Amino acid sequence: MARQLNEVEKLIDELCPEGVEFKELGEVTAWDKKFNGIDRKKQKKVINYPYVLANRFKEIVQTTGNVRLLSTGNYVGWTTEKLAGENLCEGEIVAIPWGGRANIKYYKGKFVTADNRIATSLDTNILLNKFIFYWLLVNNRLLESFYRGSGIKHPNMKKVLGMNIPIPPLPIQKEIVKILDNFAELEAELEAELEARKKQYEHYREELLTFGDDIGWIPLGELGNVSMCKRIFKNQTSSSGEIPFFTIGTFGKQPKSFIPAKIYNEYKTKYSFPKKGDILLSASGTIGRLVIYDGEPAYFQDSNIIWLKNDESKVLNKFLYYFYAITKWETEGGTIKRLYNRNFNKIKIPTPDLEEQERIVKTLDKFDALVNDILIGLPAELKARRQQYEYYRERLLTFKEKK
Repeated sequence: MARQLNEVEKLIDELCPEGVEFKELGEVTAWDKKFNGIDRKKQKKVINYPYVLANRFKEIVQTTGNVRLLSTGNYVGWTTEKLAGENLCEGEIVAIPWGGRANIKYYKGKFVTADNRIATSLDTNILLNKFIFYWLLVNNRLLESFYRGSGIKHPNMKKVLGMNIPIPPLPIQKEIVKILDNFAELEAELEAELEARKKQYEHYREELLTFGDDIGWIPLGELGNVSMCKRIFKNQTSSSGEIPFFTIGTFGKQPKSFIPAKIYNEYKTKYSFPKKGDILLSASGTIGRLVIYDGEPAYFQDSNIIWLKNDESKVLNKFLYYFYAITKWETEGGTIKRLYNRNFNKIKIPTPDLEEQERIVKTLDKFDALVNDILIGLPAELKARRQQYEYYRERLLTFKEKK
């Protein structure tokens, strides 16, 4: 990498020692014309790509094909030219969603797009589309700030087109793109390998947790009681404070709300509260998200986050954790699904002897660490590569502006 960086620095010293010219994005790119809001004065040329609404993708999606499906989110799939029909597009483009978040995509070839904003360089002898893509990735936060709206957010295209992009000489752009492509390729290979490991892990987990009638099966309701924390009201929370308060939206993630230590100490003493090692389970919205309570001060939203008050005399909590992960929960409700206590209690769980449970848990712990622990193995390597990729991307795409 040092050699490649030196090559870029040499090219900069040779071709643009005084800095590079910056231009507004609207001056050097053409954008599609299917949406309103474009500042026409900043756009010299418009292009026309047909598109389908995101919710129609399911009608044409295939597992294989020669036409890429560019959604507005992270999903990317395939279809065929026949299924694409009049929506078939072809070219080298950069895309951002018209609604949602600033998910930046690059593609070259045949594709079908959902309601994205499509852009392409006005002259690839001056500005490479792949260079635009990488530059937008580096400036993702700025681009994201241009998305506005109370419901689904849409980009302020006047501000997008007004972004100042550096235009280094083409040999520099090509070298930067080559370096970053290598990083992206390595990251993709690691992601594919990690995904294969995850599937292998899921296979063995299913196999190890499959039992016949020779093993006793006990309803969860007979192992203990469904428990939850006492209700916390909004006026008891703040955006910063002493004790993290996890709602169903932040469960298993970073907290956005906090409660005073006084309330925490009072409620955990007087009312239900998990002990270290208890398995917390999301019972609303996305059912079945799991967190092993680590004993650190934290509080959890009542009824939406539950746990089984289990004494582990029949079933180890960690065995419960792995069994929960493969359980198909019976939910109720319309838009927002809910796991009610009555449905939770009737789920039957196998109860091999505790020694066998420990053996299974140790085996699955090893697999779990290999695919999820960011401190070891592939997850650690992937994390390191991503950090390295981001660092070099930022460094390679930062230029001194020519006066």
